[in-house]
Amino acid sequence: MATTYTVAVLGAGKRGKMHAKLFSQNDRFRLVGLCDMNEERLQAAAPECGHPPLYTDAQKMLAETQPDIFCFCTPPALRKGLFQLGIDAGVKLIALEKPLSTNSAEAQEIFDMAEKVGVKFVVSHQQKYGDHYQAVKKIVDSGKLGRIQSVYGHTWGWYLHMVTHAMDYIRWYAGNPEAEWVSGTVHGRGKLDDNHPSPEYAGGFIQFANGVRGIIETGALSPDVPESEYEWHKGRFVVQGTEGFAEIIIGAGWRACTKADGYQEGPGCFDYEIDGARYIADIALWLDGTKVHPCNGADTLKGFQMAMALLRSAAENRIVPLPLTAGENEQDALRRVLPD
Repeated sequence: MATTYTVAVLGAGKRGKMHAKLFSQNDRFRLVGLCDMNEERLQAAAPECGHPPLYTDAQKMLAETQPDIFCFCTPPALRKGLFQLGIDAGVKLIALEKPLSTNSAEAQEIFDMAEKVGVKFVVSHQQKYGDHYQAVKKIVDSGKLGRIQSVYGHTWGWYLHMVTHAMDYIRWYAGNPEAEWVSGTVHGRGKLDDNHPSPEYAGGFIQFANGVRGIIETGALSPDVPESEYEWHKGRFVVQGTEGFAEIIIGAGWRACTKADGYQEGPGCFDYEIDGARYIADIALWLDGTKVHPCNGADTLKGFQMAMALLRSAAENRIVPLPLTAGENEQDALRRVLPD
């Protein structure tokens, strides 16, 4: 009989409520607590999540429920403290919304904290569970694109909202290689006071050890994707090989052209519930020990370092090698170099 894992969720807003709902709908999990400081929001979320015990204090929830999994959906500035809460409570796995942090130093600290005590963690890069992402991954893995030369991703969403998604998927399609260096440029300080502090536009290049070149753009100056009407679906990933190409549009399916099979296309659109349910199902498998989660902390940190290297490159006007070493806080660097 499969193990049932207990889960406590902090955050009853749009994303937290979705996580709690999906955990409650999967019979591998039992939702033992839902927490939010806003009692009205908490009460409104409860019916969609199976009426779990409700809390307004996360530490109290963890102490009373002693869950296997602590999931939190909160602004990124709170990450480190919440990781410590989960570790102190003895959880087996921490699940959080992206990004891992707002700067590379704290992200490394968080990773080291979890690694030291053997706590697994996953970050919600769940878009890659979509049917259109999976269809293209199957084509890439089949070898029908030949040798992969480049992976290009762009999205209208601003940097810290979307860059860790994009870096994760670029690495995934490239074969999860190590990155050797990153070169980047940024523009605009209008989003620096957002709870996901970001330049208004960022673009750059990533050189991977296996020879693949990553290319990324995020923000208002990124290319339009007319196939998608919804602003947050205006994103595209293009995998170019020596024998063809394949493309995913976040909100409008996929297409490919290969020497072996000619032109192909198929449907697909990012869906929080469908893709999120698959992401959550894999958490149970990782805790079982049968499958490493595709959104695991080690891969997340590598993608996050790529994102922070791009900001450092722009601030310091140089190519930045990876893995990152200690340096200026990337958000401080943006505030220093971006003109008023």
